[in-house]
Amino acid sequence: MKKTIAWKMAVAGVLIAVCVVCSPLSIPVGASRCFPVQHLVNILAAVLLGPFYGVGMAFVTSLIRVLMGTGTLLAFPGSMCGALLCGLVYKYSKNIPLTCIGELFGTSVLGGICAYPIAALLMGKEAVLWTYILPFFVSSAGGTVIAAVILFALKKTKVLNKMGQI
Repeated sequence: MKKTIAWKMAVAGVLIAVCVVCSPLSIPVGASRCFPVQHLVNILAAVLLGPFYGVGMAFVTSLIRVLMGTGTLLAFPGSMCGALLCGLVYKYSKNIPLTCIGELFGTSVLGGICAYPIAALLMGKEAVLWTYILPFFVSSAGGTVIAAVILFALKKTKVLNKMGQI
């Protein structure tokens, strides 16, 4: 299946819409709001669209959530780092379990560390460098498990093969 820009934009729009509609399902943890749906969408975007669409989608979703009041500024580093890393891992490995680990590491460790200056400087929250690693890990773990189940089901039914993803 040849993926045109129009197809990629349509899929990206649907995935962004899913995130925005599900944004009230976030769980407040300290200064952040854990949002597993974002991580589910990050992994689906990595497999279906690639790393740069995933990062763009994470940015747009975070921006809309912040403007709606259902997210915080900490949504940007967590979602975007996770989307980039899992997208790059999938692009070069085509391995779903490694992609899921990339999302977990990118969101929790890289995103958690990148969230520190945002929390300290822009939000005025007192925190240490590793404050957000555990909450971001918990948030991304739920979405990662759901994404893995969906992707393995799509792979087993050969849907990913027909889409040229595996």
